Amino acid sequence: MKKYRNTVEFCVYGETALFSDVLTRAGGEKFSYPVPTYEALKGILHSIYWKPTIIWYIDAVRIMKPIRNVRKGIRPIKYDGGNDLAYYNYLDDVCYQVRAHFEWNLNRPELEQDRNENKHHNIALRMIARGGRRDIFLGARECQGYVEPCAFGNGKGYYDGIDMAFGLMYEAMIYPDEAEKDEDRGYMTVSLWQPEMKGGVIKFIRPSESQYKRHIKKMDMKIFSKENNNFIGLEEFAGGELDELDE
Repeated sequence: MKKYRNTVEFCVYGETALFSDVLTRAGGEKFSYPVPTYEALKGILHSIYWKPTIIWYIDAVRIMKPIRNVRKGIRPIKYDGGNDLAYYNYLDDVCYQVRAHFEWNLNRPELEQDRNENKHHNIALRMIARGGRRDIFLGARECQGYVEPCAFGNGKGYYDGIDMAFGLMYEAMIYPDEAEKDEDRGYMTVSLWQPEMKGGVIKFIRPSESQYKRHIKKMDMKIFSKENNNFIGLEEFAGGELDELDE
């Protein structure tokens, strides 16, 4: 497995997780995939550290504990008012080791002056050590997660030496500002894939390389500026003040 210079490795765990199968959302009774999706792990990294200058890519996830389900009665809010009764199937007592790296977002040339690899990598490592900048959730807000540094591959995993296939699953959503191929620019695109676990580890493909992609709708790239959404910009942090804010 290739290890990039700006690689980060961390362990994320929690009492429950809900990486919901999109086919079960419409009926109101959600059912979790057996393993985390690429998009869920990317969302965890966004909670740890994110800037529009970079794009996080998930390289691999290692399943550390047995895959077990637990069923809970939930009272979700109905769109027309009041509450409903539903049963959600969560994953119980989960723990994963994650390896990821970032690359520059080439769709944002206006942020080229912020492409300082050491700065972003060091901040990301500090945020992992502190448990993330924002709250960590394992697929759903009611599933609180916790993050800490680790060395990917260390320790005993429950599925070490075991291979397993999971069939066609949702992988990720490709937004216009992170599109790598011309065919995906200007659209919100969903990608599916067929993950395979080998020796307890799932190695991810890039969402843009999936052979199962579909454009959901047309979408313009979000613009970051002080005029549009009060984005502070980069000039204010030219002297390293950004690093000082994260100390």
